[in-house]
Amino acid sequence: MSDPVEPPDPSDPRRILKDLEQRARKRFGQHFLARASIVERMVRAAQVAPGDRVLEIGPGLGILTQALLHAGADLTAVEVDDDLAARVVEVYPAVRLVHGDATRQDWAAVCPGAGWKVVANLPYNVGTGLVMDLARQPERFTRLVVMLQAEVVERMVAPPGNKTYGALTVELRARGVARAIIGVPREAFVPPPKVRSLVVQVDLYDAPRVGKGTPAHFDRVVKAAFSQRRKTVRNALSALFGGDRSERALAEAGIDPQLRAEALPQDAFVALSDALVPPN
Repeated sequence: MSDPVEPPDPSDPRRILKDLEQRARKRFGQHFLARASIVERMVRAAQVAPGDRVLEIGPGLGILTQALLHAGADLTAVEVDDDLAARVVEVYPAVRLVHGDATRQDWAAVCPGAGWKVVANLPYNVGTGLVMDLARQPERFTRLVVMLQAEVVERMVAPPGNKTYGALTVELRARGVARAIIGVPREAFVPPPKVRSLVVQVDLYDAPRVGKGTPAHFDRVVKAAFSQRRKTVRNALSALFGGDRSERALAEAGIDPQLRAEALPQDAFVALSDALVPPN
């Protein structure tokens, strides 16, 4: 039997850089985090305790993986890259590895049961969709601590009236409390990305706060309201729900039909969704 592989020391970026040169796959556009202080702060924010079930998406070279294992996580990781997946198996045998595309996973099978936390440096090209996919499963996940492109995080946490406030903000806010918690400099990655990065923490509600309708109905109303940002909310909704129905719903919800969607607070969208619930 061969001797176990010595995990790389996250505080020694030279070893990580050497490994990156050998294993990085440009086809996935990956930028690998190489600063131990950032991952330590992410693990603390997630409040990972021994035995906690944690999902990591895109472990890459394992700097975050190692920190999660050190905290005592019962860790499941999803990695699409063949070489990087093989490396996780080799270097971190305690990790349950799912070799595949995170955007195509059945999370009920990957993360059975409840009480899971997600801690990850997400691939930026699919990060927004992954966050919403996970946030739509509060029966499974409780807290997300993930790194994303800064402009995406800014959209997630934007207040009403801000130019970045949109459907993503409202849909995520219906499912939990999102906070930008860690700014990540470009030089913390290898190779350095062209975009800024932020870590967002999302504490999910036990159930989505969407009013009387289904979560899918709420999301449909929100998307319709933001579908034509330069138009009034009345005109934007009319494209999907018709003019008369939209006017009645806005009146019932107490919303000025001449406002734009970006001016409406969260509770206004809940009231509007309620007013547009189809009759039985």
